[in-house]
Amino acid sequence: MKQHELAPPPRSKHRRKRLGRGNASGHGTYSGRGVKGQKARSGGGVRPTFEGGQLPLVKRMPHTRGFTNIFRIEYTVINVDRLDSFPPNAEVTPRELYRSGLVRSLRQPIKVLGTGEITKPLKVTVHRFSSTAKSKIEAAGGVIEELTKS
Repeated sequence: MKQHELAPPPRSKHRRKRLGRGNASGHGTYSGRGVKGQKARSGGGVRPTFEGGQLPLVKRMPHTRGFTNIFRIEYTVINVDRLDSFPPNAEVTPRELYRSGLVRSLRQPIKVLGTGEITKPLKVTVHRFSSTAKSKIEAAGGVIEELTKS
């Protein structure tokens, strides 16, 4: 099949209805608009959201307050106890966390939180640490290093 051979299916194309071309056409006088009224007038009709005078949906909804901070940074969080799966003195980086399946994506920065206990000394290099996570990693003999998001 070639582009010049393409055609719409039979009876799928209709000629437009020509209104106001005399009564013999069947669409003269009122031109399919009925008799008088708002919808018969030029430019007449109601706006799409009009509900016949009923209180509109947008006014029935509760008013939402506050705003959305477009500069908010979403972190992938991981707890200190999950780091215990690494061998002692291992270097824990975002790439290693991804390889071990502890984080799903490297698109978001990673933050270590302080839930749980850690028993091994590790060199942890991620974007952010909570204060309890810092103290627990250092108490276990580990080293922390913060990355800058780039």
